Amino acid sequence: MIRISGLCLRLAGFSLKDVTFGVGAGEFFALMGPTGSGKTLVLESVAGLAEYQSGSIHVAGQDVSFLPPERRRVSLVYQDHSLFPHMTVFENVTYGQRYHGIPAAEGRVEAMDLLERLGLSRLASRSPAHLSGGERQRVALARALACRPDVVLLDEPLSSLDPQFRDGLRAELKALHRRSGLTFLMVTHDFVDALTLADRAAVIRDGRLEQVGTVGEVFRKPATSFVASFVGMRNIFPLDVDGVCRLGGETSFAVCGAGFTGSVALRPEDVFVSPGGTFPADWVSLQGSLAAVRHEGFSWFAEVSCGQARFTAALDRQFLADGPPELGAPVSLGFAPDRLHVIPEES
Repeated sequence: MIRISGLCLRLAGFSLKDVTFGVGAGEFFALMGPTGSGKTLVLESVAGLAEYQSGSIHVAGQDVSFLPPERRRVSLVYQDHSLFPHMTVFENVTYGQRYHGIPAAEGRVEAMDLLERLGLSRLASRSPAHLSGGERQRVALARALACRPDVVLLDEPLSSLDPQFRDGLRAELKALHRRSGLTFLMVTHDFVDALTLADRAAVIRDGRLEQVGTVGEVFRKPATSFVASFVGMRNIFPLDVDGVCRLGGETSFAVCGAGFTGSVALRPEDVFVSPGGTFPADWVSLQGSLAAVRHEGFSWFAEVSCGQARFTAALDRQFLADGPPELGAPVSLGFAPDRLHVIPEES
């Protein structure tokens, strides 16, 4: 449905470099990356709002590289909603239909149906100033869908919402995608958005794609150390050519099947910490000292020093219920070898 080939765009101090990926018909695709990585520029290029120097963009089999935005059958939803403040909700939703050749009577019926499905019909005559953030985001979605697009582009659709509203809108987006069968391309830096909504994903860094694959591949089998760090692996250590990960001093462990230099990565939830040190016989077991215990939201993590390296481990309730040892106390750290992900040295 979307094919971006060799996209290059140069601005003062920044450029997109040979961006190439595809999004299948009816797919929900997430483009992830840190702030300033070029995510929104990719969306605006697809929508026809950014002028790029080379490359091509196809939508539904048609080369749209030189078409104006209104002829691309693409709708873009920005994170700040961009609703017209002097119009009602209903007027906002129907506004763009006239530019897409939709008869007024048909457009009004479709707009009311969308408002009903998104739980907004009672707000049709209200102005955007009197809506909550979640309501404004749903109005922006309804306006995008009312133009009968082939593709819906979402720019950080949930980032401006309070946490208590995000889960509800994620569920609505997932249901909307399933019912409509439309192709969605979303940019986000929120892992939960990608894991909940997307079929496939890509990670972009400084205008260059680092990896494209299924969501599971990107989060479990990152192609580069940057991707591993970005998706929260946290435990990333250098790997010697002999397949041994040396952590400093006498502390090291072997990685089966590795015979090259690179890195080895491990997610925090795959690392277990125990004061007693009892792990399955086939696990990697290391001795270390407890450097820190901290909480992030409802989750708790331990920092364990092993040699000159530091591991981050997600703590289970049993560890916390028993009362964690004092900082500096000796602890054992263990993980299953098949949870290790090996990243060859990057060229």
